[in-house]
Amino acid sequence: MKTNDSIDIFVVFDNIAFDEKLETSWGFSSVLRLPQRTILFDTGGDGLILLHNLEKLGIDPDKIDTIVLSHIHGDHIGGLTDFLKKNSDVIVYIPKSFPTSIKEAIKSYGAGVKEVSGSTEISENVYTTGELNSGIKEQSLILKTIKGLVVVTGCAHPGVVNILKKAVEVGRDRVYMVMGGFHLMGMSPLDLEYIIEKFVELKVERVAPSHCSGKEAFRLFEKHYRSNYVRSGAGRIISIND
Repeated sequence: MKTNDSIDIFVVFDNIAFDEKLETSWGFSSVLRLPQRTILFDTGGDGLILLHNLEKLGIDPDKIDTIVLSHIHGDHIGGLTDFLKKNSDVIVYIPKSFPTSIKEAIKSYGAGVKEVSGSTEISENVYTTGELNSGIKEQSLILKTIKGLVVVTGCAHPGVVNILKKAVEVGRDRVYMVMGGFHLMGMSPLDLEYIIEKFVELKVERVAPSHCSGKEAFRLFEKHYRSNYVRSGAGRIISIND
């Protein structure tokens, strides 16, 4: 990114509330407004809520040109059909492991489909990790900025630390910020402290966990990161000015 570039990330769907004007429901979705394109990362679990929240945040669905789906669970792709009815002039980056029926359904609306297996460059300084995990396959988004890498996760089924290691490998830089679902609900404080230690080893500067991260993870990450802990949830806008 050039020094005058800026990135705005909008959390448009989450089960955690940040702005009370937005509706909440189980799932996750964010919009990344970049200098070169506007990306919808995941679509949440309900299309009507997604579209309502986009409107409340002043985001025109027609301005979105790219969709990246992290994994197959309904709370991350459930809003896709309703969105495509509003705007099908998009390219959808979808894990290759998705069923053919879903890929064909996307194409039936006139949208383009890019199947992702390994790490893939979406545009300059924007990548996906590629499918990770031997179970629930999932991709995460990587942005290269002057401040470092910004990593956006859907639900982090492959393990949030594994995702960060892959992001560093792909982006060849340290992680400035990681946000999204960390999949840490129900994890013991001891295990959470271990994960935070790994974040420190990877020199992660800022964290913005939400969705499936869990209250105990919120508490411990905030305790460690202090001013570099970003409270997230539906309606949160994070600006990264280079």
